[in-house]
Amino acid sequence: MSQDDKGLRPEEFGEAAEAAIADALSRPVDEHARVLAAAGLFGVCAAEDDGGLGLPLDFAVPVVQAAGRLRLRFALAEQIVLARHLPDPAQRAALVEGHRRGTIALQGRLGDGWTGHARQAAQADWLLLRTAAGDGAVLVDLAGMPCRPDPSLDPEEPNTWLDLSGATVLAQLDAHAATALWRDLDLVLAASAHGGADGALQAAVSHTGTRVQFGAPLSSRQAVRHWLARMKLFHEASGAAIARALLPDEWGRERSARSALALNLQHAAFIIEKAIHLHGGMGFTWELPLHRALREVRGLDAACGADALARQLGRDFITAQETA
Repeated sequence: MSQDDKGLRPEEFGEAAEAAIADALSRPVDEHARVLAAAGLFGVCAAEDDGGLGLPLDFAVPVVQAAGRLRLRFALAEQIVLARHLPDPAQRAALVEGHRRGTIALQGRLGDGWTGHARQAAQADWLLLRTAAGDGAVLVDLAGMPCRPDPSLDPEEPNTWLDLSGATVLAQLDAHAATALWRDLDLVLAASAHGGADGALQAAVSHTGTRVQFGAPLSSRQAVRHWLARMKLFHEASGAAIARALLPDEWGRERSARSALALNLQHAAFIIEKAIHLHGGMGFTWELPLHRALREVRGLDAACGADALARQLGRDFITAQETA
């Protein structure tokens, strides 16, 4: 199935995904995987032979954005990427159908001992991480693996450190396949952060437009309008970075998505923090849980090295200019 032969548009998938995610959020947490799998969200980019739709990554972006906007606590981006790139058809089908949950470790390699920064690792069946040499990736079974929760960044959804010294390897990806997987993961994680920022921006616009103080809505004040305009500018720039990363470069090659991920992490944190500010701090209450979106973005940033990604991109750019 392709965009051309079926006349499909990625935006339509985002709208359908939002309805499915809202349905999942209305149910107990242990039913989320079943609901999302029934809606076909895991198989958006998976091969048709594996039960997926076989669509380009463009169609996964609005799906993951919807998850970020609605603050879904599920490693949807990782599930979509694994269902597209794992070498074993049976494993891909198990992910598409929701029979297995997968996640990806953003830090650590096989053989390092304790490995962390994998979203929803405590609920996952499988984990993908880099090989000891770092040029490939392996999928391991998490059943029975020792784990240690770390609530320092998120007490509600603590990071899980895993001892994989005795893990069973289920599949291996060579350097070429692993590079393609990491590139797709960068894009969908950027989309997840962009969706979280979008939800915060919408909440800020709604609140400042309806909250009346001294006889006028907050949005009537010039300082508030300036902040909203800046938040919107950052949000549009972040979306443009994702759209550009989806397009081939001047030589028809796939672009790296690292810069799009770095920009979205930076801008999303600013937008969500400013939305909490414009709500008068209510974003840290359970009635208006913008803090969940902020913790998600900060957790992703920590997994990428806490601004280390942006610094590395800067060093790479300087090096490229010096050698040009």
